[in-house]
This record gives sequence, C-alpha cells and structure tokens, in this order.
Amino acid sequence: MKIVLATHNQGKIREFRKIFSDMGVEAVPISEIADIPEPEETGHTFEENALQKARYYAGKIHMPVLSDDSGIIAHALGDRPGIYSARFAGQHGNDEANNRKLIEELRGFTGEDRKGHYACAIALAWPDGRNITVEGRCEGIIRDFYKGNNGFGYDPLFYIPSLGKTMAELTMEEKNKISHRGKALRALVSKLASLRFD
Repeated sequence: MKIVLATHNQGKIREFRKIFSDMGVEAVPISEIADIPEPEETGHTFEENALQKARYYAGKIHMPVLSDDSGIIAHALGDRPGIYSARFAGQHGNDEANNRKLIEELRGFTGEDRKGHYACAIALAWPDGRNITVEGRCEGIIRDFYKGNNGFGYDPLFYIPSLGKTMAELTMEEKNKISHRGKALRALVSKLASLRFD
C-alpha cells in the first residue's frame, strides 16, 4: 500500500515514514507526487483541518492521502495555541518564534499551572470519498527553557515527567511510542485492520 503524506514538514515526514516503514507501507510526501497549492485551513478543530486537507489532495491526485493537524495546548492559556500552534507567533512554521511566544505567555505560571498536552488528529482519505479519522494526545509540562536537539516544533520545551525527558531528548523510536502522533497512527492502523479498504 502507498499513502501520500499531505505535509511539507520534514520532521513529520521523517516520523510518518519511520512508523509506516515498520508496517510495510510506503509513505510518500505530496511534493514527490505533484506541485499543488496547499488548501487554506478553515476548520475549528484539529480533526476538521486534517480531514479538509486529506480530502483536498485525494481529490487532486486520485490516491489515498494522509493528513494530520497537530499542536500544543497550554491549559493555563485557555487551551491555546491549539490549532494555531504552527503560526502562533504569526509566521507559519517559525519554530523559534513560536517557542519564544509560548515561553513569554506562560511567564509567571509555575508547577501544575504549566501542564499541557500535544494533540494530533490524523485523516486518511480516498478519492472516492471514504475516510478515516483518529486522534491521539500526550500529556506533559511546558517548560520555559530548552533541552534536547531531536524532534521539532515545541519539543525542546515539552517535558514528559514519567520519562524525565523533554520530547526533544527522545530518540525517534522512544518518541513514536508515547507521542500524540504515534498514538494516533496506531489508532489508524487498528481501524484499517478492522475495515476492508483497497
């Protein structure tokens, strides 16, 4: 089975390819299939955005397309930045600016008030209109200093108390076991196993 990944984020592409290769599924980024403008994200939830993007690309290239929408949620900030995580500081995909803004907005919060979670919704859409959606989440503490060189996005700030490490200190294998994206993908695989899709 070949699945097209509706993302240009190299960090996500690495994670998806690793997980899918272990399952014997070929994952190919959309950039290797066609040069298609990205759709505007107009959903109000991670799931709505993921499904919107997967359906859009599946209709354009006539292949199964997987899309995810994910982000970090700081409980003390009224569950922000949420679906705006990638453009929290204004410019889409500027990890450093987004991290600095999150640190600044959480300034003054300590201990339990720094709790948050990563959330991920994954949608897999077929050209004929069929689709599957799943979600996963990972709980942690959002710190105000960086640690670790792995991962991407908010990973250097996101501390997992049960492991004593930030997401950016984990190997790819460790991260895929506990991450929001890893959990959502396992839920997707479970759904695929119970359904018959060509």
